[in-house]
Amino acid sequence: MSAARASVLGGRRVLAICALAVAVIVGFVAVQGLQGATVYYLTPTEALSRPVTPGATVRLGGQVLTGTLRYTPGTRDLRFTIGDGVTQVRVVGAGAPPGLLREGAGAVVEGTFATDGTFHATQVLAKHDEVYQAPSPGATPQHRSSP
Repeated sequence: MSAARASVLGGRRVLAICALAVAVIVGFVAVQGLQGATVYYLTPTEALSRPVTPGATVRLGGQVLTGTLRYTPGTRDLRFTIGDGVTQVRVVGAGAPPGLLREGAGAVVEGTFATDGTFHATQVLAKHDEVYQAPSPGATPQHRSSP
């Protein structure tokens, strides 16, 4: 093999290794950036089957069970039960509920479990449905408030 050809092959090898290193670094940076944007939550069954320590902050997701949503505006007391079809968890929060929170709809709550199994929510997020209806021309869009 001639010296010129060996030099070309060596240059290509170095270039390929550098390109691979850059791709790995870009992938690592992308994954690190996306981790802060992802929202993970446990279902009630997962939360109760794992050893979640009382007082540890977790996110819990499921459906607001029919007949359980109670809000008292004077005391800003919010109570409902969230379930996943297998397990139910009572949720207690303070503050006005989100506008889209309703019975039968999905919700994600962030907070802590008390020793009695009640979930004390510091944040309540309503999950919206995928139904979209374009408003008629000149009309204000209406939110669905019932299933």
